[in-house]
Amino acid sequence: MAATQMPSQQPAAPAGPAILVRDLSLTYGGGNGVLALDRISFGIGDGEFVAVVGPSGCGKSTLLKILAGLLPPSTGQAVLRGTPIDGPRRDIGVVFQSPVLFPWRDVLANVLLPADVQHLDRPAMRQRALDLIKLVGLTGFEHSYPRELSGGMQQRVGIIRALIHDPAMLLMDEPFGALDAMTRETMNVELQRIWMERRKTVLFITHSTSEAVFLADRVIAMTPRPGRIADAFDVTLPRPRSLDVMNTEAFGAYVKRVRTALNSGGGLD
Repeated sequence: MAATQMPSQQPAAPAGPAILVRDLSLTYGGGNGVLALDRISFGIGDGEFVAVVGPSGCGKSTLLKILAGLLPPSTGQAVLRGTPIDGPRRDIGVVFQSPVLFPWRDVLANVLLPADVQHLDRPAMRQRALDLIKLVGLTGFEHSYPRELSGGMQQRVGIIRALIHDPAMLLMDEPFGALDAMTRETMNVELQRIWMERRKTVLFITHSTSEAVFLADRVIAMTPRPGRIADAFDVTLPRPRSLDVMNTEAFGAYVKRVRTALNSGGGLD
């Protein structure tokens, strides 16, 4: 079974990756500063869902900021569909732990925000926004304000806002970390459904081993700082996955593999 195979130190890039990261390193504060990432290399195939899991401070969010074009690497390169990522790009969507919704804008207006900023065709984007709102089960809440929504509903708005301009890649930085356990599990099932419907290329940052295994086609486990890749493997559990899969032996074997990789590098917090 895939969960018991011994991996190479760095994961092999899939054929024709949509995202290619080559020997990426970042040192905060210059040459004698803090080494956050150390020679990270991997590829992500078009439409693949990859989860990066690791302890706090391992450089997961730093990696995401580099891929979002918000932070330049010290060495190495990140490439999206053959073009180096050297700054913020319109074909990259980002979802953070907090949905950061504008309280004075209703759901529809919050979803349309990227389209407004990028001056996209308003009628076409409005219809697309309504379609996405329907996709995540928020029909009827188009004109509700963030204060009138639950935490899970707000995060759904954050996710579809990142999809409104049809990005090539979706980056998600612990988007469910602030939710309670039951809502988080529900949102994992919901995100899987959205991903299967849209098949976006996703890089999902998390510190939850079970969340990583449940959601991902492939899991990358990182060491404590400086962040290196401790293990990387495919998750071959059939989709769609229900929460019941977490009770299976196969799921447990994958989770154990992640924990083994994390413990070999210093463990979780």
